[in-house]
Amino acid sequence: MAEKKTGPVTKDVKSKLVFTKKNYQLLLISMAIVAVGFVLMMGTTGNIYDFRRTLLAPLVVLSGFAFGIYAILKK
Repeated sequence: MAEKKTGPVTKDVKSKLVFTKKNYQLLLISMAIVAVGFVLMMGTTGNIYDFRRTLLAPLVVLSGFAFGIYAILKK
């Protein structure tokens, strides 16, 4: 029997991206939050057990990672 030949697929199938522009914006914001957390961890060698280094900075970094997960999973 004769084989059926299909032509090239042009505009029938649209390629759909997984991430939208909003997802990329949220990911950039989450990377900035993580960077701020690491900047808060830096400092002089004077007092390494202060509130900023031991509690505030790790919480900021963890919240940045959590925000990044939200940015990835957001539809």
